Amino acid sequence: MAIANKNIIFVAGLGGIGLDTSREIVKSGPKNLVILDRIENPAAIAELKAINPKVTVTFYPYDVTVPLAETTKLLTTVFAQLKTVDLLINGAGILDDHQIERTIAVNFTGLVNTTTAILEFWDKRKGGPGGVIANICSVTGFNAIYQVPVYSASKAAVVSFTSSLAKLAPITGVTAYSINPGITKTTLVHKFNSWLDVEPRVAELLDEHPTQTTLQCAQNFVKAIEANQNGAIWKLDLGRLDPVNWTKHWDSGI
Repeated sequence: MAIANKNIIFVAGLGGIGLDTSREIVKSGPKNLVILDRIENPAAIAELKAINPKVTVTFYPYDVTVPLAETTKLLTTVFAQLKTVDLLINGAGILDDHQIERTIAVNFTGLVNTTTAILEFWDKRKGGPGGVIANICSVTGFNAIYQVPVYSASKAAVVSFTSSLAKLAPITGVTAYSINPGITKTTLVHKFNSWLDVEPRVAELLDEHPTQTTLQCAQNFVKAIEANQNGAIWKLDLGRLDPVNWTKHWDSGI
C-alpha cells in the first residue's frame, strides 16, 4: 500500500519506535496522520508537521485501556474528520511483568478493543469499505523471553489475533499483518521487571545481544506497510525485514 495520500491512524505513534515510524510515514506523504497516544508531546507533533507541511498531523489523547465504548466514541470523531481511514496501526505496549493485569490490558485487550471499534466503520457486512490493520507485536510473540512470560504471552496473543484477522478478511474486508521488532534500542528494553524477579539482570542481559536502532526499525516498518501483505508476520530485527513462518494455520472447516 502506497502511503502517499492515505489516511492513517497510529495508536502510540509518539513512543520510541512509534515516533521514528511516524517520521518515516510523514516523509512518505500521507494525506492525514492521526496520532492517538496516552502522553501528549506537542514538540513531537510540531516536528512531524514541519517534516512535511503538506501532511495534516492531528493528535488525540487516548489510553487503550479505556472501555470499548469510549474507543468507539473517539473513532467516531476521527472518522467524522477524515471521512475515510485506510490504515490503523496498533502500537501501544509496555514491558513490566510486575504489572500483570496492565501488561495484558495494554498489550492485548486494548489492541483487541481498538480493532473491534474500527470494525464498526470498516466491516463490509455493515456497508463499510474495508481497511488495513498493522499490529506491532514482538519477536517474543513466537520466541519467548522466558524471564518475562507475561509480556511474551501477550505478544503471542497479538500475533495469533492478527493471523485470525487476516483469515477473516474475506468476511470483513479488513486485512491485517503483524510487525515484530527484535531487540531495539529503546527505553522499553532498559527499564522493566522480570516476572517474580526471576532474573534481576534481564535488561542488562538483553543489552548484550545485537540490537537495532529505532530508525532502522521504522524504515523497515514503512517497507512492510508498502508491501501490504495480508497475514504476514514480519520480523524487524538487526536492521532487516524478513517474513516469518510461525505455524501452519489449522482450518476448522466451520
